[in-house]
Amino acid sequence: MEEIGHRTVEVNGIKMHIAEKGEGPVVLFLHGWPELWYSWRHQILALSSLGYHAVAPDLRGFGHTEAPASISSYTCFDIVGDLVALIDTLGVDQVFLVGHDWGALIGWYLCLFRPDRVKAYVCLSIPYLHRDPKIKTVDAMRAMYGDDYYICRFQTPGEMEAQMAEAGTPYVLKNILTNRRPDPPILPKGEFGTGFNPDMPKDLPSWLSEEDLAYYVAKYEKTGFTGGLNYYRNMNRNWELTAPWTGAQVTVPVKYIAGELDMLYNSLNFKEYVHGGQFKKDVPNLEEVVIQEGVGQFNNQEAADDINNHIYNFIKKF
Repeated sequence: MEEIGHRTVEVNGIKMHIAEKGEGPVVLFLHGWPELWYSWRHQILALSSLGYHAVAPDLRGFGHTEAPASISSYTCFDIVGDLVALIDTLGVDQVFLVGHDWGALIGWYLCLFRPDRVKAYVCLSIPYLHRDPKIKTVDAMRAMYGDDYYICRFQTPGEMEAQMAEAGTPYVLKNILTNRRPDPPILPKGEFGTGFNPDMPKDLPSWLSEEDLAYYVAKYEKTGFTGGLNYYRNMNRNWELTAPWTGAQVTVPVKYIAGELDMLYNSLNFKEYVHGGQFKKDVPNLEEVVIQEGVGQFNNQEAADDINNHIYNFIKKF
């Protein structure tokens, strides 16, 4: 990790921390929740060794990047604005994009709003979120899974933060990162409880060392979880803001990769969407769908070598 460089850049009115290594075409990595630039440590080292400039920011509200106080500062427009400014700062017109979890969702917004800035997109975990003009995003999730679905439970400012504080940051992060249940996460009312993973193992999996977990814990103990939770609190707002793009297609070349046990791939009708033809209608240049057998949600860390190969074999064509 010592080989990876770090700096702070000014983007869109905030100070953003980026980790980077290598020279050549830029590969921009967008992390999910509750993660950091660190989720891409394996990809940064691999892609930089293959002739690319690998760049992984802490997104707005995470890690060493500024976290504006107001919930309304975390819409898709704000975060995509940060990324366009970052691409400008890096001195390039276009980047190869790789996103996971929330980073994947933000990646779709970037491809939708500014396809001119993205050469190709490797999307992990979350497929394109097809906009239903009849129902807001969180309302649809509530109708599907009830009030205790994790995204519904995240909506009230301060509530989940207090429950996570009660459970303790090390427990919360270990609980989420080790989750291999493909079911939609339903959290018990009024507490974090057993959270995402009632079967939380005593020992960490081989792909997540004590040192890795300690890195995440140290950063989240400093920042808390609010910045990341504010992304969820803007999901209905994003639905409103993206009304002009209803029915619009994402035209950049895309490769989609999900773990077979990824809780997101297995919920919200995503599996049917991915394999039933609608995904390809929304994303006509979807070139490949890869489902990794026996792999969970954090596939960029759990199956790092496989993901590195998939990224390289896709982007080297452009």
